[in-house]
Amino acid sequence: MRRALVPLVLTAVLVGASACSDREAAKSPPPEAAVLPAGRPAIYAAQPEGPEPFVRALYAVYVAGGPKDVTPPRGQDPIYSRQMNAVMGADVRLAKDEAPEIDFDPVCGCQDQGAFTLDSLTVVQSGVNAAEAAVAFTNAGGMTRQTLKLVREGVNWKVEDVVGADGVSLQATTLESIMKRGG
Repeated sequence: MRRALVPLVLTAVLVGASACSDREAAKSPPPEAAVLPAGRPAIYAAQPEGPEPFVRALYAVYVAGGPKDVTPPRGQDPIYSRQMNAVMGADVRLAKDEAPEIDFDPVCGCQDQGAFTLDSLTVVQSGVNAAEAAVAFTNAGGMTRQTLKLVREGVNWKVEDVVGADGVSLQATTLESIMKRGG
């Protein structure tokens, strides 16, 4: 009988010690989350967090002075949706000796960057896998307003389309250009 009690007593002591250490762990503050510098790693880390963190990470790159990371070839960029990548890839392939329709950075709507500020950001999620981000930013003294159409593919948010202040869809314009070029 005495031998049978030893494992039970030992188990009770271990469970009690474990509970004490859990309370101690709960009292201590959690370690601060690692903050990634602006760039592709920060964008990729923000993609599963939600549409607003994703868009903020996109524009943080420009606020920090512009893209410094090597960007993937057009049509293979993980910040864009499969549909947008397909359109961008076809645009480059069919351009041949001409400039492609998208010969600029769609996120900042620019080829060159100066002093950059993100002036406003409003994100509206229209469904579990769809959102729109209305952004206003100033680049090199010029203010731009545009809307990023976002889609969630798997766990990651991605840019599906960029719509200018004039209401013109970059994806639609590019598809029209591709069709004219024989795509």
